[in-house]
Amino acid sequence: MPHLQFELSFTPRPEAKRAFASAVIDHFATIMDTGTDHIAVTLRCFGEGDLTFGRAVEPSKGIAFLNADIRLGRTRDQKRRLSLAIIDELGTRFGVPKESVYVILTEHDGEHFQLSDRVLPSWTTGEDPLADPTS
Repeated sequence: MPHLQFELSFTPRPEAKRAFASAVIDHFATIMDTGTDHIAVTLRCFGEGDLTFGRAVEPSKGIAFLNADIRLGRTRDQKRRLSLAIIDELGTRFGVPKESVYVILTEHDGEHFQLSDRVLPSWTTGEDPLADPTS
């Protein structure tokens, strides 16, 4: 169950937040080769000046951090493609400069992801961890 936690130095409108979260879920499912029902997205919005990133070239245009808790097993290429897709999405949707985005990936074994009805397995290619195992 990936948890993608964004911290933004601006506050998008509610409909823009929903569209962004939906796009992020689509990127994650496609690039990380998994289903979508177990993907969680959090957007924490702060004011200008509340986030600092030394590399940000134009902080007034926005700063964004992503802390992503994901299951072990993805390739270096998958992780890089996901990071770049999200960096591009932040730029396209909100105008955040690429140099003002920081992506941090933290990997966990599947057992570290708990739901009310199950513990997720470690990741495998083409899986959907919430699919009915009898189907």
